[in-house]
Amino acid sequence: MNFREITQKRELDTLSQYASMSCRTLGREMYEEPCEVRTEYQRDRDRIIHSKAFRRLMHKTQVFLAPEGDHFRTRLTHTIEVSQIARTISRALNLNEDLTEAIALGHDLGHTPFGHNGEQVLNEIHPGGFEHNVQSLRVVEVLESHHGRRGMNLTKEVRDGIVNHTGSTLPFTLEGQVVRFSDRIAYINHDIDDAIRSGVICGEDLPTECVSVLGNSHSKRINTAVMDIINQSYGENHVIMSSEVQKAMDTLRSYMFENVYKSKRVKRDEDLRNVENLIKSLYEYYLEKPQELPEETLSLASEFGINEVVKDYIAGMTDRYAINLYNDLFVPKGWK
Repeated sequence: MNFREITQKRELDTLSQYASMSCRTLGREMYEEPCEVRTEYQRDRDRIIHSKAFRRLMHKTQVFLAPEGDHFRTRLTHTIEVSQIARTISRALNLNEDLTEAIALGHDLGHTPFGHNGEQVLNEIHPGGFEHNVQSLRVVEVLESHHGRRGMNLTKEVRDGIVNHTGSTLPFTLEGQVVRFSDRIAYINHDIDDAIRSGVICGEDLPTECVSVLGNSHSKRINTAVMDIINQSYGENHVIMSSEVQKAMDTLRSYMFENVYKSKRVKRDEDLRNVENLIKSLYEYYLEKPQELPEETLSLASEFGINEVVKDYIAGMTDRYAINLYNDLFVPKGWK
């Protein structure tokens, strides 16, 4: 018995009957010889961590556009916080922590530069629209490569959890459902933390009905939500949150949209116009001059169409790369 088989046996002996056992995975699109040490979900996690798309998350906006400070969240730190919350819940529920971690680390690989504002612009100008969860799936299935082959060849469970971490369809694994909850718990609470740090809101401004249920600090709110999910879901074949905590979370999310995500102090009209102009200009430029796309991107045009690969190229950019590229293409040299 090799080390992987020992781990697989441990999963069968200790995990919940509703957990996703790595030895029973629905598998990959292309068969691969099993690793002697790692389970299939552990291999998926490692491939995501070593991908170029994962590394680029460190320079992609979470909420604040071009924040002046070292402690504001980026898309990468958001991803790490989601993973931490999801692993805590998954471990307490005796689910497969490796699968949970792989989904959490990969869920935002397709996010655009400039956060949801960049996503909104691409959604408006790209035929068929744009959704970051769908793009995340495209990243792991098409845009990244593994051993010289297209895509990362991840297991079906990980791919399902990535594309369904948001939207109307629930992941078919409980581990994916844990990540779905953890994503919302993470972003609502760390965005509150960043908004308070920036002076956009004060802790005393938060709705009192939410504070009374969830708590009056960052750690207390996360702990309340996590413990509620664990208590409501333990031993069950689904992952749920109590109606009281769910209502408080939904109210807090609505408050954040009204007072932070749409706040002119967070995103000035000028900054939003700059993001819109930048993404539209780059999109139109490469539609007109596709020969200037990187070869690995352009090579996909015959199969997917030029609009699709231009969208892929722009969605994969970091904030600073997009700004520097725009300046190189459109700003006269003497004006820089």
